[in-house]
Amino acid sequence: MMMATKQKARKSKKATPVETSAELRPVRPTGRGWLGRGRGAAAYVQAPVEYRGTSVQVCGLWPFSVGTGAPLVGVPLGRHLFTGATVCADPISWFQRAKLISNPSVFVLGLPALGKSTTIRRMAAGLAGFGSIPFILGDLKPDYLDLIEALGGQVIRLGRGRGHLNVLDPGESAEAAAQLRAAGFVKEAEEIEADAHGRRLTIVSALLTILRKQPPSDVEESIVDQALRVLDRKLDRVPLLADLLQVVQEGPTELREVAVDRGDFDEYQRTTRGLEASLISLARGGRLGETFAQPTSNPMMRDRPVVYDVSGLKETDVDLRAATLLACWSNGFATVNVANALAEAGLEPQRHYFVIMDELWQALRSGTGMVDRVDALTRLNRQFGVGQAMITHTMRDLDALPTEEDRMKARGFVERAGMIVVGGLPQAEMPLLTAAVPFSQAEQNLLTGWSAPPSWDATTGKETEPPGRGKFLIKVGGRPGIPISVKLTETERATNDTNKRWHAQSRVGRRLRAVESEGAAS
Repeated sequence: MMMATKQKARKSKKATPVETSAELRPVRPTGRGWLGRGRGAAAYVQAPVEYRGTSVQVCGLWPFSVGTGAPLVGVPLGRHLFTGATVCADPISWFQRAKLISNPSVFVLGLPALGKSTTIRRMAAGLAGFGSIPFILGDLKPDYLDLIEALGGQVIRLGRGRGHLNVLDPGESAEAAAQLRAAGFVKEAEEIEADAHGRRLTIVSALLTILRKQPPSDVEESIVDQALRVLDRKLDRVPLLADLLQVVQEGPTELREVAVDRGDFDEYQRTTRGLEASLISLARGGRLGETFAQPTSNPMMRDRPVVYDVSGLKETDVDLRAATLLACWSNGFATVNVANALAEAGLEPQRHYFVIMDELWQALRSGTGMVDRVDALTRLNRQFGVGQAMITHTMRDLDALPTEEDRMKARGFVERAGMIVVGGLPQAEMPLLTAAVPFSQAEQNLLTGWSAPPSWDATTGKETEPPGRGKFLIKVGGRPGIPISVKLTETERATNDTNKRWHAQSRVGRRLRAVESEGAAS
């Protein structure tokens, strides 16, 4: 009996299968569940039930906790802050290819030192690779100089003793008009000449506005208009502001008619006395110097990247900086207009430009009526085939204008922009920001969190990086924003160092300390 029992026990042990280590190992489920016998794989996956409702019925679901996938059209800007997905965005690609925005422009807001210019530089570099030509119409720091040089572009330096920009120079308009006439495009040539005349009148009026802190009268603008026409007929060279002053002083018939002097030259002189005094200041080196009174030292090209380096202008030269920015913007858009006219006539290939207008607040605050001047220069970017970036610090920059009319027009810059890129902003900015573009409470909390100052690292004895550096929220209309984090590549770091003077000072300090230590050792 004992033998039989032992044999039965041995048989029962052999009958029990031994589980292998492969069977004990966890298996990752597939899209249809756990594969294998008894594991519950689904042969048919039923689609989830979808519901549709109005914003009133499903208001508790808005704003959506999870947005849609980030678009992959345009310049790679960075990674989604929450999902890590690559985010591509720029105003030209989103307008032309993706059809996500109706206006190829971007308005950038954010506190200083958080990376606004760095983000736009990445857009400019990427768009240059796509075939769009960057135009930086006024670099005050300079932030874009190294990038344009790396792209093989043109650097135009302006400032006291650095270069001149004749605001009465039609640029390439005269040559382009002659080229169009020779090809039989007479109407197009006349349009080019009319545009050049209008832009010269606009920039002269803008300079008078900055100089006087108020716009010129209607009569004075009409006198300048007629004086420019007289100069075009009278001179066989590019006129200067001194020539404009001389025509106003001489008072030909065309000018006296618009001045309504009724045949009395003394009355004409009384009417033009203020205008003459302002033109004397512009033509003979007044508060704005001789920057605009001499022939253009470096004419702008239209077939390569261009940067106007105005970093030589001091911050105390507020009026001159604003006037120079306006002159650069006017010259840049005139160049774009010439390129488009020649392309439409089939005389040149069609080019697209990415125009960057940094430090917008400086021009807007320089005098009453400057908002109208900027608006006139920038409103037709979609028709011109131009992508546009306008950069300032806060909404208060736009709300600090002297009149309510100007403030409303300036807020229109933000409202008309195809896309808004916002960095860290203080809580006080939120009412002004949400009045122009809708932001959810979660998005507002994100922006205010990015505006926090850097903390102190006791280990290294230095400040840590600000929490909002390189972080931005991309907004298009009322859609949920796309939070991104912009990180520089090693190649970009060489063209994105905006603290060179501090580094140079550090290098000098290190050399001095090295010399002192060598002297002490000897």
